[in-house]
Amino acid sequence: MPFSLTGLRDLFLGMRSTWGNKVDGPMLWGYFFLDPSKEKLGRLADHLVAQGYRVVRLEDTDSEDGDAILHVEKVEVHTPLTLSKRNEELEALANRFGVESYDGMDCGLVPEG
Repeated sequence: MPFSLTGLRDLFLGMRSTWGNKVDGPMLWGYFFLDPSKEKLGRLADHLVAQGYRVVRLEDTDSEDGDAILHVEKVEVHTPLTLSKRNEELEALANRFGVESYDGMDCGLVPEG
């Protein structure tokens, strides 16, 4: 899934209106992958864990297409440009592991404590 730099800039503008300058620091970034094979997603999850990501969810979904979902997260500092590069890296990893789809990301504040 392509993520345009313009779209990511708009995303950051929206985040800034919600969280102010906190978006310039560490944020909790979540990344999502879909595939009919939970096993393929598990292999990708193992690789991402070795790179410092934490698995939030790896399970079958109730969707009609029968996909399983992998949700990983990592505290990172991003700009629209660095997030664009991260999305490219994750799309390439999905392809390398034969995973059907890198489905995008979300962002939240780093939990306190």
